Amino acid sequence: MNRYQFTTEKDFTKFQKTLSAKIRNGFVIIEQNDKLPYAVLSRKKKQIDSSFHLAMVFATLGIWSVIWLYQFIISHHKKDILVAVDEDGNIFEEKCLSL
Repeated sequence: MNRYQFTTEKDFTKFQKTLSAKIRNGFVIIEQNDKLPYAVLSRKKKQIDSSFHLAMVFATLGIWSVIWLYQFIISHHKKDILVAVDEDGNIFEEKCLSL
């Protein structure tokens, strides 16, 4: 595996651990380059069980609506991110524009 000089084995291991954590959280790798190293990950919209949340809103007299709204906002959009290692060996994430 040929990598540029600024990427050490320790930095590459941190990069792989970060990718593993993102995959466990529902992301899928769209594009990956181990030479630089960077990866573009995507997570699709989640479906919310509205019947459960509606029942909880009635059971808690409307308090649960705050949680339902939060879940809706967080899971409603597709999310694309870039995970990479910079020249100093630091792992960083950036949002990618998605259509």
